[in-house]
Amino acid sequence: MKRTHLPLNGLRVLDAAARHLSFTRAADELAVTPAAVGQQIRALEDMLGVVLFRRTPKGLELTPETEGGLDALRAGFLEFEEAVRAMQAGQSSHALTIAAPRDITGKWLQPRLAAYAAGQSDLTFQLIAADEALDFTEANLDIAIRLADGAGEHEGVKIGEAAYVTVEAAAGGPDHRIDWPGCPAGDKPAIIRVADGGLAIEAAVNGFGRARVPLLLAQADLAAGRVRQVGDTTPTLLAYWLIAPLPQWRQKKVKALVEALTA
Repeated sequence: MKRTHLPLNGLRVLDAAARHLSFTRAADELAVTPAAVGQQIRALEDMLGVVLFRRTPKGLELTPETEGGLDALRAGFLEFEEAVRAMQAGQSSHALTIAAPRDITGKWLQPRLAAYAAGQSDLTFQLIAADEALDFTEANLDIAIRLADGAGEHEGVKIGEAAYVTVEAAAGGPDHRIDWPGCPAGDKPAIIRVADGGLAIEAAVNGFGRARVPLLLAQADLAAGRVRQVGDTTPTLLAYWLIAPLPQWRQKKVKALVEALTA
């Protein structure tokens, strides 16, 4: 059904002027000039084809037409306010939906989410495994993590260093290449191919050979002594990014999460 165009600015001015019975006091409330209030009222009268106020020696008086519509108008503004509160409620929600590749979720994200939630008993997470770009609206996402060369069309912040490392089992291992979809091309055939960088690290732990993976992905295993680094860290264009469209990025709960994950 096609909706009638509503002159919302004019109706807002009408509500204020009717409450104060004064264009000057209405202007003070709305932070505009009395002349602007008068212009809005005249434009509304022209559109509706009625007189809304009468000037008398005692001041402004409401016409019967205005009195007849004020209750419904004010009820409508209360409904608008309730709608705005409902839409803003998501900002204070304690549920966060996050999309990320499985490997960075297991190796980096989950431990940090657990630490973040430790003092917030009502905080909940829904984690979606996703390596490709997702429609934030369709998936009801709050934020995502991507291995990329930037935030792209979204707002974002880089997490960790844009670098790759080669790792092998802590006790050493054969000079065999472990391959995975995000692995830089090597100069020798792979002994095993796995689904992601996290599984590549596990293959290295299990003695298959050497895996070349993002530094952020390997940091926990390096620190725990499960693997050791072979050779130097290599800078790259690719890094992990926290990203979201601007409306989600502005949400209080997303801002708080980003601050915690990048601290």
